[in-house]
Amino acid sequence: MSLALQIVLIAVSFFVLLFVLKKIRRSQLYIDDAIYWIVSAFLLLILSIFPQIAIFASELLEIQSPANFVFLFMIFMVLIKLFNLAIELSVQKHRINRLVQKLALMKDEEDHPKD
Repeated sequence: MSLALQIVLIAVSFFVLLFVLKKIRRSQLYIDDAIYWIVSAFLLLILSIFPQIAIFASELLEIQSPANFVFLFMIFMVLIKLFNLAIELSVQKHRINRLVQKLALMKDEEDHPKD
């Protein structure tokens, strides 16, 4: 892994950490979601400070270069987050449908009281 790439990865890691902390302070990001981004930034920082880890992993997985391993690893992390967000979205859709159904029943009862 080149020194320039290491420097860029370290800078990006710190930027992400600062950005996430700023969003937490302004109450624009839940702690649960922030933990994911902080861990991801920390892992990227570890990989950029200790390129031997990326070199070892790329050799183990027979990936051509450590930089490709880092990108593959980060894509994998984003896919995990995307899958979790899809699950959360499905749960929220289900809850919204149930809420709309309950509201419709309440409105129907209001419009047509049973006496």
